[in-house]
Amino acid sequence: MATQGIGSRNNPGRQDLSVILVTGSYDHEIRFWEAWSGICSRTIARSGESGQVNRLAISPDKRLLAAAIHKKVNIYEIASSSNTPIIVFEGHTGNVTAVSFHLEGKWLVTGSEDGTIKIWDLRTGHIQRNYDNGAPVNDVCIHPNQGELISCDQAGSIKQWDLSENVCMLDLAPAGDVPIRSVTIASDGSCLVAGNNKGKCYVWKINDESAQAPRFQAITKFQAHNKYLTRCLLSPDVKYLATCSADTTVKIWSIGRHWEFKLEKILSGHQRWVWDCAFSADSAYLVTASSDHVARLWEMASGETVRQYNGHHKAAVCCALHDGAG
Repeated sequence: MATQGIGSRNNPGRQDLSVILVTGSYDHEIRFWEAWSGICSRTIARSGESGQVNRLAISPDKRLLAAAIHKKVNIYEIASSSNTPIIVFEGHTGNVTAVSFHLEGKWLVTGSEDGTIKIWDLRTGHIQRNYDNGAPVNDVCIHPNQGELISCDQAGSIKQWDLSENVCMLDLAPAGDVPIRSVTIASDGSCLVAGNNKGKCYVWKINDESAQAPRFQAITKFQAHNKYLTRCLLSPDVKYLATCSADTTVKIWSIGRHWEFKLEKILSGHQRWVWDCAFSADSAYLVTASSDHVARLWEMASGETVRQYNGHHKAAVCCALHDGAG
């Protein structure tokens, strides 16, 4: 939990300099924003480089930004003004669709349309491990225990990868071959949510490894959107699930004690597909990125847009936010 985050409802104009808010676009630009003023404080223009920005991730210590750009991943220093990456990870042969930092910043995991998941050593710049997923990877998240990965793919599978055993331990296909677009795991490791191309969400309770019940226990499923689902994300306090869609909305689902998912709010304002979202550390705010070229900051309590970020010239397809302790 953040003691000083994006702001507070009582003092919404307050700017916390420790807030890192970044968006990426098909215009090939990465933009850093002052969360409350809406001013773009830095642009990584990447002039002469080809490839759209697919995903962004901020390291836990707020030092590094990882940008998945077509088939490679650029690592930038956040405190620097340089447009030149300090590391470039090359090795994927297809679009990189997922990127996430290890909690202690030792490694980075990526997933790609080339059907592989790779773990990169941030100290040496080399590949530590390479997993053959067998189908184009759409998303990868790291379990809070830092010892497992959960991936989802175009073939409709959700896989659990055990890093200590170096193998795939589980393969779920909740809707047959319907592609699974996004996966998200609770910060306390209690549940997993996945969303598919038909707008449906599936929820599993994650049991302790010593429990008698199966490790992943299917508990519910629900129709989140009637159109393509692009992202699902559990809030840090595990009280809400945000789902983004081609229907131009973001839906906020409250999570009950017995894993009931109830539609709490519909965030309306974007004019085109909403591609990505990121919660503030205290779960009080949500940032979204859309094909309408705009990113928005929403207040969860009211469901209203409290700031809009204008500047991209094409679809804004990814965002990253880190306003917690570094």
